[in-house]
Amino acid sequence: MKENRITSELPSKAERHRLFGSVDPIPGDKPTNKEYMSDLQNEQRNYLFDIEQVGIASVKHPITVVAGLAPTSQVSIGTFKLTTSLNCEAKGINMSRLTEHLEEYRQQGGTTDVAQLALFAEGLAARMHQERAELELSFPWFYERPSPILKKMGLNHAEALIRISYEEGRGSRAMVGLTVAVTTLCPCSKEISEYSAHNQRGVVTIEAHIDEPDKLERDWKTMLLDAAESNASAPLHPVLKRPDEKAVTEKAYENPRFVEDMVRLIAADLVELEAIRAFTVECRNEESIHLHDAIAKISYEKPRS
Repeated sequence: MKENRITSELPSKAERHRLFGSVDPIPGDKPTNKEYMSDLQNEQRNYLFDIEQVGIASVKHPITVVAGLAPTSQVSIGTFKLTTSLNCEAKGINMSRLTEHLEEYRQQGGTTDVAQLALFAEGLAARMHQERAELELSFPWFYERPSPILKKMGLNHAEALIRISYEEGRGSRAMVGLTVAVTTLCPCSKEISEYSAHNQRGVVTIEAHIDEPDKLERDWKTMLLDAAESNASAPLHPVLKRPDEKAVTEKAYENPRFVEDMVRLIAADLVELEAIRAFTVECRNEESIHLHDAIAKISYEKPRS
């Protein structure tokens, strides 16, 4: 390595900054007190169109995840999208109030509880003086999973999603979602082969609509997780020893599933869950003997009584 030497005594830090382009502040005559500053966003005129959603996205924030599986409380990183409506008489919204509202929620012990987030959305609309508000929150959810035979514990995780829409006079509506990885074994391969069958990792994505989030009696994450895993060839495990691996392999062989089978079986479970009004379920198999993926999708809305 070539030796690097300072050829003279270092100038002061201020001189060094000027050497690399820094300049002194320019004196100005605009007000520095908030009360005297112009507020362009609050100018009232005809701005041509109402806006359905305006706000901020990709906001990383700590969030406390509450769950029906251990660990029942965990701190995770949530990604937020916060928006409100805007009528054509207003030029813009005060976006700093969105992050202020989020920080207050955190200081009050904000969690992923759907009913609490519904109140968050209602409060956001009131704070912004708008008729509608929407929040979207995605986060990784970790849960303990023992191996099937030796009960070796480890942490699995799924990707969770919550979307709350509030509208004045109509209240809040909630959509919750979970993306879960499972094992699927090909029924056709099992049927035609003298021995063995190819299997692959399947990715199940469920989105469920809930009309009354404050009346949820069970953790929605565990409900959706069970719907996905109980209908797969086998669930995934973070820790497997040889007796466990034997059990998982044989369980998959005993429960072959096409992607078509997966979405139909999961849909049947979701129909039986009273808390869910409508849903979409998709299964994507990362095929082990093809370069392509296999996919299937069902959307369903329960008849209103």
